[in-house]
Amino acid sequence: MMKSRWVQVLLILAVLSFMIHFDFLTCSNAPMEEKPSPVHILILSSWRSGSSFTGQIFSQHPSVFYLMEPAWHVWVAMYQNSAKVLQMAVRDLVRSVFLCDMSVFDAYMSSQKKKSDLFQWETSRALCSPPACDSFSRNDIITARNCRTVCGKYPFSKVEEACKTYSHVAIKEVRFFDLKVLYSLFTDPSLNLKVIHLVRDPRAVFRSRENTVIDLKRDSDIVLGSQKTKGEMGPYNAMQEICKSHVEIYKAGRQAIPSFLKDRYLLVRYEDIVRDPLAKAAQMYRFAELHFTPELQKWVHNITHGKGQGGQAFEIGSRDALSVSEAWRKTLPFQKIEKVQNVCKDAMDLLGYRLVHSEEEQKNLLLDLL
Repeated sequence: MMKSRWVQVLLILAVLSFMIHFDFLTCSNAPMEEKPSPVHILILSSWRSGSSFTGQIFSQHPSVFYLMEPAWHVWVAMYQNSAKVLQMAVRDLVRSVFLCDMSVFDAYMSSQKKKSDLFQWETSRALCSPPACDSFSRNDIITARNCRTVCGKYPFSKVEEACKTYSHVAIKEVRFFDLKVLYSLFTDPSLNLKVIHLVRDPRAVFRSRENTVIDLKRDSDIVLGSQKTKGEMGPYNAMQEICKSHVEIYKAGRQAIPSFLKDRYLLVRYEDIVRDPLAKAAQMYRFAELHFTPELQKWVHNITHGKGQGGQAFEIGSRDALSVSEAWRKTLPFQKIEKVQNVCKDAMDLLGYRLVHSEEEQKNLLLDLL
């Protein structure tokens, strides 16, 4: 009797041993769960179109590593060339940044570079929180002013180190004029590229550019050539080129003839953002596969419903965003409006901006009729 029990025990142990061994083999041969591929977001716009604010919607998200206009370094280093000549160098730099390969800046910055040598580095929450800076938490809403004060001392290597810890990499860029230049990035297997094409009423852009002529001079010279920026028609020549580029980008993105563009292009009008900030931010986050947290919802509401009227270029603070977006109607002479409309008519028709034909119509134009 005792012997038969021992036989039963041994049989049970043998079966258990086999099952454990089988489970081990099954687990060891099963494919490892792959880490989700990073999402790469390019906010494509032009100067004075609300792109710095839109960039902040992404920068303040705790899952996003963000850089503002990294191609500024290319244009500064190679300013003797035209925008068309530089666009390939810009594209290659953007690709490297998306892949968190910051050695690409070696060609445009000194060997002794610091994190604070990066253009507008302080506008990136990711460069103001660990591991790029230990003074704030990664979940904090961080202003550029506060970051600039305490986070500039860190080495440039922290930029790449930080980038590699995020699920999303977002870049805001104003130095692309043709979506076709980016086709190789859409088809690159190492990238998961989504483009948000941000546009703004050309009349509002023109008014804003008038207030930042000195800041934009070098860029305007590269876009047009220094001769075409001079004289009375200089500002209108710049607007014509900007509007033309928006038409080309829109047509390429919306027609989506190449299959790789399907669901990877989103047109956003700045006026629609300021009219309903929470809804448009939610739309952009969905497109980018990001969660719209309650903290970010509160921040988006507060920053667009302040009393400020928009001050220094690139400074993002709480303001009455809707009022600022309409300011051109009250301050831009009708003669200038007519000229802008003449050079940007195709873009305005295509993007849904209503033309005005008299000073009276200008005064009475409502935003919801655009």
